[in-house]
Amino acid sequence: METIKTELKGQAFRVTLDRPDVKNAFNDVVIKELREVFGNLPQEARVVVLTGGGNVFCAGADVNWMKKSKTYTEEQNRADAAAMSAMFRAIDECPRPVIGRINGVALGGGTGLTAVCDIVVAVDSAQFGFTEVRLGIVPAVISAYVLPKIGPAMARRYFITGERFGVDVACRLGLVHEVAKADELDAKVDTMVGEVLACGPDAVSIAKKLVRDELPMTRDQAVDYTVKTIAKVRVTPEAQEGLGAFLEKRKANWSK
Repeated sequence: METIKTELKGQAFRVTLDRPDVKNAFNDVVIKELREVFGNLPQEARVVVLTGGGNVFCAGADVNWMKKSKTYTEEQNRADAAAMSAMFRAIDECPRPVIGRINGVALGGGTGLTAVCDIVVAVDSAQFGFTEVRLGIVPAVISAYVLPKIGPAMARRYFITGERFGVDVACRLGLVHEVAKADELDAKVDTMVGEVLACGPDAVSIAKKLVRDELPMTRDQAVDYTVKTIAKVRVTPEAQEGLGAFLEKRKANWSK
């Protein structure tokens, strides 16, 4: 990989944007490699940690990439945007939970990356923003993933102003779940990893999918879907093991 570093430690798979010299900004190579990584996770991985190299998470689009896009036709721009959307979708639909380790600035597409993480732990100095409008463009591609997180009322403000905001606002918006000082960030991330690994791996994947699938459903559709889902899950070996471990007051076989 040219722009991404990966490391498997036990059952946690760390994915690091590795372009600190340009603040881990997106270009076509980053987009391609991120999609490849999340589409081909190691079999042993039960949780993914996504972070940035250096002291920045992701500052949005690469300047040189933006310069190149100035000459694109509408057709070329459509293909470019489709590739980026596919990358976000690969992360959003990753079967394993994704923990965002936001170690600094996350702007534009970087805030979009934050939105497709299931659990987000941010350093207290992190900055976010849908800054596209400041450049005369719009946060179109990421909106498909941001809107379910922050809702239309907040999107109408922050999409339109392009203003930067800190972790306090990000928490209120639902983009960030946990905040830590720089020297406590890894410990907080490790705690979240431990919480995930204490749970049934298949159950975690199904629970993640449940949230995504149920959002666009009508109430009747959701009732039917959830009844069928729990009925299927309860008879799986994992569920039987989990219930047995609880009744026998022992650890389940996935947490040993």
